[in-house]
Amino acid sequence: MARGRLRVLLGAAPGVGKTYEMLAEAHQLAAAGRDVVIGVVETHGRSATAGQVAGLETVPRRSIRHRDVELTDLDVDAVLARAPEVALIDELAHTNAPGSRNAKRWQDVEELLDAGIDVLTTVNVQHIESLNDVVEKITGVAQQETVPDAVVRAADDIEVVDLAPQSLRDRLSAGQVYPAERVDAALSNYFRLGNLTALRELALLWLADEVDSALRSYREAHGIDSAWQTRERVVVALTGGPEGETLIRRGARIAARSAGGELMAVHVSAQDGLRTVTPGALSAQQQLVASLGGSFHQVVGDDIPATLVEFAQSVDATQLVIGVSRRSRLSAALTGPGIGAGIIRSSGDIDVHIVSHSAAGGRLTLPRVSGGALGWRRQVLGWVVALVGGPLLSWLLFSLRTEESITSDVLAYQLLVVIVALIGGLRPALFAAVLSGLTLDYLFVVPLFTITIAEPLHALALVLYVIIAVLVSIVVDQAARRARAARRASAEAELLATVAGSVVRGESAPLALVSRAREAFGLSGVRLIAPDGSVLATDGEPLPDREPLLVPVGEQQGGPRATLELHGDELDAPARRLLDAIVAQLAAAIEHTELTAAARHAEVLAATDQVRAALLSAISHDLRRPLAAAMAAIGGLRGAGRLSEADRGELLATADESLSVLTRLVTDLLDVSRVEAGVLAVSLSPVDAADAVLSAIDELGSGPSEIDLNLDPDLPPLLADPVLLQRVLVNVIANARRHSPEGTRMLVTTSRLGAVAEIRIVDRGPGVAADRQESMFAPFQRLGDSDNTIGLGLGLALSRGFTEGMGGTLTPEDTPGGGLTMVIALPVAASDAEVVS
Repeated sequence: MARGRLRVLLGAAPGVGKTYEMLAEAHQLAAAGRDVVIGVVETHGRSATAGQVAGLETVPRRSIRHRDVELTDLDVDAVLARAPEVALIDELAHTNAPGSRNAKRWQDVEELLDAGIDVLTTVNVQHIESLNDVVEKITGVAQQETVPDAVVRAADDIEVVDLAPQSLRDRLSAGQVYPAERVDAALSNYFRLGNLTALRELALLWLADEVDSALRSYREAHGIDSAWQTRERVVVALTGGPEGETLIRRGARIAARSAGGELMAVHVSAQDGLRTVTPGALSAQQQLVASLGGSFHQVVGDDIPATLVEFAQSVDATQLVIGVSRRSRLSAALTGPGIGAGIIRSSGDIDVHIVSHSAAGGRLTLPRVSGGALGWRRQVLGWVVALVGGPLLSWLLFSLRTEESITSDVLAYQLLVVIVALIGGLRPALFAAVLSGLTLDYLFVVPLFTITIAEPLHALALVLYVIIAVLVSIVVDQAARRARAARRASAEAELLATVAGSVVRGESAPLALVSRAREAFGLSGVRLIAPDGSVLATDGEPLPDREPLLVPVGEQQGGPRATLELHGDELDAPARRLLDAIVAQLAAAIEHTELTAAARHAEVLAATDQVRAALLSAISHDLRRPLAAAMAAIGGLRGAGRLSEADRGELLATADESLSVLTRLVTDLLDVSRVEAGVLAVSLSPVDAADAVLSAIDELGSGPSEIDLNLDPDLPPLLADPVLLQRVLVNVIANARRHSPEGTRMLVTTSRLGAVAEIRIVDRGPGVAADRQESMFAPFQRLGDSDNTIGLGLGLALSRGFTEGMGGTLTPEDTPGGGLTMVIALPVAASDAEVVS
């Protein structure tokens, strides 16, 4: 019997319409003459979905009694006995009731497929096993029901049922997904816009990978070797050298230019394992690739170009990024073009990017202008040309010698002297001039094979050789010096431009200057040390066996602002001049940093003065009335003989109320002063969120007619100060109750989002405009005047201060449909298992 076909409708979140789409497709199949039955469909009370069930045959579910609860589930035997062409099985990841033949619904589906029945099913991306931990990080909710990836990937057809995140939130707000009492909690937790966007991307990327795997299988089955560039895949070749970070970042930028671009880094190891890499560099580069969202691969092969291209072709790469060779020109001339040329020749349709980097051809340092203008390599090459070219030229000219060839022989030797001077400078040229004159006299001037200068003209010719060599060498030396000076000036300008660019991009100015100075001067380490001995910026490693060069930076009363410590070779005069410019910029950067810190301190002092002014105003205004009322009541009580019992009781109640208000106001003032001074005493311990909420509600005297509770029973304890947490809850709930319209009820919910627990206090009041939400938390701020019992406007300021003191946050959000939601977020206390691990 042929196995049935499996079609999966994949959704990013509940409510996108998977079940509705499955039922709509079932109607189309039935209209086309297919035998379709419903094995199990979960409508979740959604009227539109329930309406789609009508007109389709439904196989009755089986009933199972578990712990005195009647459960219904898919009846696999009944579906097998009915033997339809197509069966609709909703929620593939569902866990079957205890006592069922199979533990999971996907196992029931496997039985139906083995019986030749086509199955149309649904599943959400959060239930795919390999994505379970990723979804938990996004939503903070661990999914207990999962389905193996292999089951979904084995489906004959997979279709994403897509819905824009905001559209899904609109459906949720309209009551089309959950009942009205669950809408606010759902919108504020799992169905946040960011969560839905991330889940949608996760579903689309998972399906894209599945399609990519299917495409690769198709190409292999049909023997198609050429790459089908369906998406941008960038492979970065790493040698383990210091240039790897530059290549990775360039590859990441290339991949980011197109939607869905993929970054892969590969390192080729020798089969004998002897190919050397910079210690620790490859590991650091692997971490960088992971941080940029790429993948790291390591392959083995002795033929590096062939291995790299073979890997790139195997992953359908469209771009291959390699670094320019780190070999010198002489090494490249002696050993051939290198790996890059081999990769380009065999890359085929893959574009190859050769990226320049600081390690190319040696270390990137400022060229030195002191010493000889020509490097030792050119001088050695000049000596080699003189020693090898002279004998070869003599052999060639002597073998072709005639009586009339003396003129051409003289010019040939003269050309050799000029060539040697151009290559190696003065010393090799003088040697070539003397050697050429003596060889010419020995081999070509009669009498042959003797070195005698019988004619004055012969001596003049030798002198002319030497003069030509000296003049050409001088010209070459001056040109080399000017070229080196130009390169030096260009490098200095590039250094200063790089430093300026680093600061503009937001990097620390002292650190950027220190780093570029170390690179430019070829030092092993550079440190910027404050007068108190602390390190302000550092780059590289100091040399313990060598005294560093200490350069004072800036001036202030009592000495320099800082000291620049340079470890490495001694700097020449031009380098010292550039160092002076860098030191001047360092002094300016340190001064700017100090001024910025002073400005921040001044802002804090200004804010403190503002608080003090508000405090004096509040004391003169808010404390005067309850104090005056208490004094009046007590004054009235002195004439107790003339008062009735009712009047006496009223005066006592007034005094008691006024003194209570005064006590609360003074306590709030002391608390806010502790928060402002940063001396708030906090004692953190595991606290049950439900107990804290209920205690706060009891203190306020509120009841079920005012507050609805939706407390998560599985929420672990919070890490908080129980006294401060209750004060926060009392203040925030009281504030919400004060602004809730008559006849409406507040909502208090608890939930977990990763390592953070959230307590949400939701009201249906007028709400607060977005531009005023932060000002609510400033001390002595009240939205309008009220009676004397409201206080100084410190409740929310204290609540935020207490929450932040406990390591949490207090943030306002707009309530869907109108109102304000206050979110108290606190860390979850570590369990014993987590502490042990």
